[in-house]
Amino acid sequence: EIAPLKADPTCSKLITGTPMTRSYVVGAGAGLANVLVYVKNAPAAGKGKAPATPSVIDQKGCLYEPYVIGAVTGHPVEIRSSDPVMHNVWFQKSSATPANATFNDAMAPGSKPKIKTFTSPEVFVKLTCSVHPWMVGYIAVVDSPYFSVTDKDGNFSIAGLPDGKYTLGVKHVKAGESTVEVDVAGGNAKVAATLEVK
Repeated sequence: EIAPLKADPTCSKLITGTPMTRSYVVGAGAGLANVLVYVKNAPAAGKGKAPATPSVIDQKGCLYEPYVIGAVTGHPVEIRSSDPVMHNVWFQKSSATPANATFNDAMAPGSKPKIKTFTSPEVFVKLTCSVHPWMVGYIAVVDSPYFSVTDKDGNFSIAGLPDGKYTLGVKHVKAGESTVEVDVAGGNAKVAATLEVK
């Protein structure tokens, strides 16, 4: 349970039910949500190509929604706030990827979305809010549009990948990363991967 959110006099009015942490969301058949699945050896033609849909993360009910999104280097990420309360979107760059600059932007109720671009791959960019310290969201920045984030039951789909043999990275904020080989033929392939929490 996210007790501070439930206890906050303003934010608690924006939610229904009991707000729960999202570090591990497990669905049907032990499927794990919020896992980035991406092609590590993406074809050169796909490098830097825009994703099919824009990358959007919202602040809703004093939480980042979705908890994890993907984005492509060099392409805009739209950060929204649907809440009638003040937030600030805070990202601190890491020494590993200094090209992705720190930002800390206030977002008053009704403010326009903030548009951010990340120039280097970074899995994961962590967003926080200084006003509401329980608020955490993640952006997985990769260098091609061949990625997906698993749904509540651990399912995913990557569209448009040419036929060939690829290595998929399967990465979770807490459970780490594994890889799996896949052979795409006729535009189709099925794959299953396992992450073990120790």
